[in-house]
Amino acid sequence: MRKSGLISLFAAVIAVLVAAGSAAAGGHGKVQYQYFGQVEATGSASVTITVQNGNHPALRSLIGQSQVQNFATDAKTVFLKWSKGKPTVVGIGDLAQHDYVLVHVRADRDASLDTIKATPAKLVGDHGPTVNPPRLPLYLFRGTLVSGGGGKVTIDVKGGNRHALRLMIGQGAQQTFSYDDGTVFLHWDHRIPTVVDPSSLQPGDRIVVRVRAPKGSTLAQVEATAARRVADREPKGQEANQSAQA
Repeated sequence: MRKSGLISLFAAVIAVLVAAGSAAAGGHGKVQYQYFGQVEATGSASVTITVQNGNHPALRSLIGQSQVQNFATDAKTVFLKWSKGKPTVVGIGDLAQHDYVLVHVRADRDASLDTIKATPAKLVGDHGPTVNPPRLPLYLFRGTLVSGGGGKVTIDVKGGNRHALRLMIGQGAQQTFSYDDGTVFLHWDHRIPTVVDPSSLQPGDRIVVRVRAPKGSTLAQVEATAARRVADREPKGQEANQSAQA
């Protein structure tokens, strides 16, 4: 992928990368360190990547350091391979050289790079040999499910990214979004997602709705656009891992 493409991709995702790191900052002084780059090699308990970007804590840890870094993994590390918005749980041996991956490590705030690298990654998301920057802005809404079915999901909106929250100004919290046969529904069990049928969603579930729509769209236009993905019980900090897919 050309350097300009990578810059375009991270212009789209850097806000959620920073937000994810900030969201994880609470509790025991731990933060999310997220490193994006291409796989150079894998071992039985490590992955080596050429780092090309990351969230703020990750980039800060790399000041004065080499671009090629080796991160520890263990039996609890989850490896996900994403294809057309759908994840598959794989093993470390399924990561191909030069695939683009996002490595998530949770460590103490202001931890040294050596400490971060020695801390087994929680998640490694593999996006394949090419990553295409999204053409349209992402409108991401978080909330609890009120009802679903018939191509619609209604949620009580409790948060979202900047594009989504701007549209919520002056609006009621309860909003209805569209979906179609191309929408991917995911249920997360801890850090592992499974593709599910929309009928499996239950009122009260924590929901994340992702819609790609043109810049300047109204809330009505966003709601009329079929969601790319509807995720149930998605852990915090997953936005960046899915930005290239959603």
